Amino acid sequence: MGLDADIPGPKPALSLAAACTIAAVALAVAMGIGRFAFTPLLPLMVRDGVLPPNAGAWLAASNYLGYLVGALTTGRLGLSQPAVMRMSLAGTVMATTAMGVVDGLAAWAALRVAAGVFSAWALVSTSAWALLRLAQAGRADLSGLVYAGVGLGITIVGVFCLAAAQPGVPASQLWLELGGLAAILVAAPSAALRRSKQAAAAAPVAAVRGGTTKRNAGLVASYGALGLGYILPATFLPALAREVVDDPRVFGLAWPLFGVAAALSTIMIARRGHGSVARLRLWATTHLLMAIGVLLPSLWLTQTTIALASLLVGGTFMVATMLGLQEARARAPVNPTVLLGLMTAAFATGQLAGPIVSGVLEFLPGGNRAALGLALQLAASALALSAAYLWRQAHLSRRAQNNPAGVD
Repeated sequence: MGLDADIPGPKPALSLAAACTIAAVALAVAMGIGRFAFTPLLPLMVRDGVLPPNAGAWLAASNYLGYLVGALTTGRLGLSQPAVMRMSLAGTVMATTAMGVVDGLAAWAALRVAAGVFSAWALVSTSAWALLRLAQAGRADLSGLVYAGVGLGITIVGVFCLAAAQPGVPASQLWLELGGLAAILVAAPSAALRRSKQAAAAAPVAAVRGGTTKRNAGLVASYGALGLGYILPATFLPALAREVVDDPRVFGLAWPLFGVAAALSTIMIARRGHGSVARLRLWATTHLLMAIGVLLPSLWLTQTTIALASLLVGGTFMVATMLGLQEARARAPVNPTVLLGLMTAAFATGQLAGPIVSGVLEFLPGGNRAALGLALQLAASALALSAAYLWRQAHLSRRAQNNPAGVD
């Protein structure tokens, strides 16, 4: 059964428009604010003197570790998907607000771990909840609206930081304001989820094991390559932009541009990702384009290559995320939570590998800049290899469809 097939079941209590809106807002807050607000706020924390420059990598790694823990534990919570969504959104609000209240590297690291856990819970539960409703309605093409929420959240944070990060305004105040904004954004969706009568119980393990068999190992590995490939530019693009232009009004645009590209790309591509062959081909193409975007700043660091990297990486990383999770949903239609969690765990492992690889490479001659450049090239290579694998899988899938009896 594919994602595009109608799935029988009770009619949802929420309208399709309401479900898409709730899911998009959930991802905007949990991912756009909970996870990615740290990227534009890190330089401000360093500017304020509350955080040494080399501590940023530790806080980023803490978030990636939390994301991995969240991915591995989502399917073990024993709660309905709406309940996990509400819990993760409330936790994101508290973790974001607390970043502006507490002080010290250890406390911030603990909060970044918590934010990572909540964001992974939100991504897996929201994906399972929303994709099921779209499949029941036969409207898989609307999945782009759901995943556009991540890019929308990134854009909101980027524009907010551009407008609010005035001289004399401490980063702690911005964290508090972002926490308040997150609370406002999740109020209505959380109430709607609480009122919803759609409380799907956790599926028995026997019902979901089919989606986690050995045949999906390559799919999971490709999703892990996505985590490695996107995390370095997603973390360092604002810093790289600052190297070529020191005007915050200019280098600060890298992050909102990244978010806009992420939001628009999912909406534009979702209608084309129908069927396993088309989905795998699109996924392979996004990995190849992302590889080019990752590679460019490591070869030529200019304003042009920074802008192209923002567009190529920002315009593909959420499309690849959406397509990968859709493919997992199609391969485990009864209850995809286990496979979605495994995919998200692979993504988190790739994220963790990014700063580890760049940190190890710093010991080589050339300093931090050379180490980051080499790490970007390795990430681009991983994306290119995964693109080749996914394209091969699309070819095999198409051949199987054309020759279902296995006759040569």
